[in-house]
Amino acid sequence: MPNSKSMPRAMRWAIVLGAGAILYFTPFAGLAPAQRHLLAIFAGTIVALVLQPAPMGASVLIATTLLQLTGTLPPAKILSGFANVTVWLIFTAFLFARAITSTGFGMRVGYLFVEWFARTPLTLGYSIAAVGVALAPFVPSDTGRGGGIMYPVTQSIADAFDSKPGPTARRIGSYLMLTGFHTNYPASALFLTSMASNPVMAEFAARIAHVNLSWVNWLRGSILPAILTFTLVPWLLMRLSPPEVRDTAPARDLARRELARMGKPKRQEKLLMAIMLGVMIGWITSPWHSVPNTFVALAGVCAILVFHVMEWDELLGERKAWDALIWFAPLVMMSDSLNETGVIKTLSSAFFSRLHGVPWPLALAVLVIGYLYIHYVFASMTAHALALYPAFLAAALACGCPPMLAALSFAYFSNLDAGITHYGTGSAPLFYGAGYVAQGDWWRIGFILSVANLAIWLGIGPWWQRLVGLW
Repeated sequence: MPNSKSMPRAMRWAIVLGAGAILYFTPFAGLAPAQRHLLAIFAGTIVALVLQPAPMGASVLIATTLLQLTGTLPPAKILSGFANVTVWLIFTAFLFARAITSTGFGMRVGYLFVEWFARTPLTLGYSIAAVGVALAPFVPSDTGRGGGIMYPVTQSIADAFDSKPGPTARRIGSYLMLTGFHTNYPASALFLTSMASNPVMAEFAARIAHVNLSWVNWLRGSILPAILTFTLVPWLLMRLSPPEVRDTAPARDLARRELARMGKPKRQEKLLMAIMLGVMIGWITSPWHSVPNTFVALAGVCAILVFHVMEWDELLGERKAWDALIWFAPLVMMSDSLNETGVIKTLSSAFFSRLHGVPWPLALAVLVIGYLYIHYVFASMTAHALALYPAFLAAALACGCPPMLAALSFAYFSNLDAGITHYGTGSAPLFYGAGYVAQGDWWRIGFILSVANLAIWLGIGPWWQRLVGLW
């Protein structure tokens, strides 16, 4: 919700409890009481993640406790999410993000791309996009990558041109902020490991559609649409928010000064680069060695510790990783339970019954467009994906859509939906809050780019995925 945090906390809790209570006490045709109670607690949790009356971990912990107090699920099932390898993959990816940030490697990559490629405002935009792509496989958070690395670099470049919010915003700051934001979330769609919820959707796809969204399959399906997106977006933003500056020498000067201040890559940075390369190779070659991606990543974390790239106390200080472990695991468990108990199948059959008989290409287009624009009421890509991905995927399968195509389409748009508002993902408030772009312009540009993303990822994407043999 756009103004949820300005709402009194008591009112937010009242909405959460009201939503859960309505579902808890309302009989649904085809749902047993235990199924209805599970749905109510899950829905209340999702509403809590959107309205945020409490931190996400606290909301999920309350829901986890309610599952037992109400007798909805047995204790072993409630805690089973912590045995999920996907949850641990997300956890380890956050630890990699901590290493990238704390060693200074992320900022070095950002300034190197600016120094190498920033010859015009357009190539400067492409260099910012390249930073996100280079970091995406190892920084599994739109917020962490965009807010922790891309935003500081972008803000520094705008400052180098003396472009501030207000009269000088159009000098180049507006273009830079829009480019940094609108190339960050497509980077989340590019790799399985570039967004925390991507592995969870791969898990859902395996359970519901019986397809394998491996690291390689995910990249095979996204590579061409992503290339087209990263080629189009900076160019299109040049037309939608043209910068007044044409000389980008100050940006290159800033990058050179910062790199000179940082000095040569330190031992920790070199070791981290080697470890990340090894992990990447391990993920790519997983079909041959059969070691799960989670344990390839854990091996990388072990190497970080063994070679003292980071110390254990530093990793213990990565609050986002431990927080994600605590709140992601129960959510995955609840989503799995909704599928296993038949709740998703029952609801999807009822809600999407009007699509039966519609040709599957048209049905898929309708479902994806609806899935994209319903994000206007979500403030989190993760909450959106966990709440709706299983249901929309099941609906597409019921309409006869090829399983792999449906799984990939909703997975990609679970990331691409973030760009339509200034609150749709954690990094949006940072780029928007910088003050360079008015809210009306932000929403207008976001809608235009959402149409462009539909044309690329839903228009060209399925053709490409068929060409490479994914369906």
